[in-house]
Amino acid sequence: MTEASRSFYRTGLATLLGAALFTFGCGPKKVTAPPKPVEAPAAPARPTVTLQANPTSINKGESSTLSWNSTDATQLSIDPGVGAVTAEGSTKVTPSDSTTYTITATGPGGNATATAAVSVNAPPPPTPTPAPVRDFNQEVRDAYFDTDKADIRPDAREALSKTAAFLKSEPSTKVTIEGHCDERGSTEYNLGLGDRRASAVKQYLVSLGVSADRMTTVSFGKEKPVCLEHNETCWQQNRRGHFAKAN
Repeated sequence: MTEASRSFYRTGLATLLGAALFTFGCGPKKVTAPPKPVEAPAAPARPTVTLQANPTSINKGESSTLSWNSTDATQLSIDPGVGAVTAEGSTKVTPSDSTTYTITATGPGGNATATAAVSVNAPPPPTPTPAPVRDFNQEVRDAYFDTDKADIRPDAREALSKTAAFLKSEPSTKVTIEGHCDERGSTEYNLGLGDRRASAVKQYLVSLGVSADRMTTVSFGKEKPVCLEHNETCWQQNRRGHFAKAN
């Protein structure tokens, strides 16, 4: 190899080495990616809750069933009167009056509520018991008299007191007081005596509080006897003040 060839060879090698050094020393540098940001934890979910009543309307003394369901709650309570409950369930309630029930659900994400109303129907008023029908003929009492007398005897006072009590309890009832006599004596005499007896009965009832305008009087004398035998026992039954219900 000549000197010129060796010189050319050395020059070319130097050029190649320089190019290699330039390539490796001045090439692009590797860029490191920045770290990813740390994400904040998600906020806890807000609780949800539902509440239903079945039936929603009951009669007093009957029951209704409350049913509920919830999510994301750690504590649940139903008011009034039920208290703490599980996340899902049902229970019977028997309110004495119309009531709105409220369920409250509590969890890390907050609170939630739901309501259900139960209406209690008031019982109908009791049907009034009709007053027993009182028999007029059983309640009033005749007043009996001595011979030729129109005075109110002690036994007649007791009978007329019961008659007065009945008439005052039946203010719409009006009566006719009949004066009767036994068969002895004239027709005219007995008509007059019967009139005095009927009037005496009326005045005694007025003294006991019975209104006079509810009573009229009439005398039948000896014309309408209840007993037809001719003796004192029978005559005593005919000497009377008798009551008839006025129309």
